[in-house]
Amino acid sequence: METVTENESVRESDSRRWWTLAIFGFVALEGATLQIQGAVLPSLRGSFGAPEWQLGLVAPAMTVGSMVFVALVGAVAGRVNTRKLLLLGTVGTGIGVFTMGLAPSFGVFLGVLVLRGAFAGVGRGSDRPLLSHLYPSRRGRLFGYYDMMWAVGAAAGPLLVAAALRVGDWRLAYYVAGAAFLPVALLVWYLPDPSVGGGDDPLTLGELRRIGRSPAVLVMAAGILLSTGVEGGLFTWLTTYAQGRLADGLVTLSLSVLLVAYVPGRFLAGTLSERFGYVPLTLGLGTCCLLSAGYTFFLASGLAILLGVFCIGLSLSGLYPTLLAYATESAPEHSAPVNALGLVVSSVGIAGTPALMGFVVDGSGAAAAMRLLLLPLVGLVVVAAVAWVRVGTADTASATG
Repeated sequence: METVTENESVRESDSRRWWTLAIFGFVALEGATLQIQGAVLPSLRGSFGAPEWQLGLVAPAMTVGSMVFVALVGAVAGRVNTRKLLLLGTVGTGIGVFTMGLAPSFGVFLGVLVLRGAFAGVGRGSDRPLLSHLYPSRRGRLFGYYDMMWAVGAAAGPLLVAAALRVGDWRLAYYVAGAAFLPVALLVWYLPDPSVGGGDDPLTLGELRRIGRSPAVLVMAAGILLSTGVEGGLFTWLTTYAQGRLADGLVTLSLSVLLVAYVPGRFLAGTLSERFGYVPLTLGLGTCCLLSAGYTFFLASGLAILLGVFCIGLSLSGLYPTLLAYATESAPEHSAPVNALGLVVSSVGIAGTPALMGFVVDGSGAAAAMRLLLLPLVGLVVVAAVAWVRVGTADTASATG
């Protein structure tokens, strides 16, 4: 992280560190609560007697409220106090998660999940843009660390469910996770407004058109759509692919291996972005992920599949923060709308690709579906290569946009 400079007081530096801690705490808890949903599905089936088609509504319910409010926060950025938005998002998400544990029926559970997603959208729509302004010269590094903290939480979420089930009640996972938001909310409430030397400018229709035409933003949107589509396919169908190829006890572990790889992967991406630049790093990560996926789904067998999955997660995990930092550098005065666009596009990729893969799994099997993931990875490599040749650095993209 940045150190105190001659123009920055120790008090301002301390405030920035505390705000960073609050942001990282919120996103880690958000990652944990998101991954709790998948791990708790069997328990929801047993407690509420919900059929499979109703359980399939959990992912869309999480996404709907979040997408809408992320977009709204991006639209009002620069006009509404960021601290108030983050406090609202943190408190609302914590209360929503805790209330999900109290739900008496599956219908109520889904309704609360939509509201919880809405508050999470307020928080996610404001936390990364604030981080962008806190560290304007190290966006790539801090974006990588931010997503690393999400991965830490995501890896912990299923473990929390396992611990709750060991005690005897899946609802305990929601109680603990919901209560964990309280210290983060108190920290946000206690801290003074962040001193960022200028935040987002109010968004006008003309500025929105300029952002939409920016080459760097278009590269980000295309790259995130392709990379998160691969993520969604892996999150949904990896364990299905592993069945019959790994021992029964290792099938679920395959997804855990993928998520664990996100932690060092995002740390490395954040660190390497300053050394190599966003576009070259994207090209390198995309190429490594393509080769890893080709090895895993065409050549690997037995335990070698887990090695391939780890390599996929290590390289795939760094693409989102790197692409988002690249686009943000081209329009730093509108980091919230850029962040909102990235989150909305990623939601489309994560939700859409698994649905399309479902038809392939049903007709041709999981192996054919997983091998098709190489197509968006090839597309990603092409996008990164074209961006390197035709667009160049974020500064160049901003100048030409």
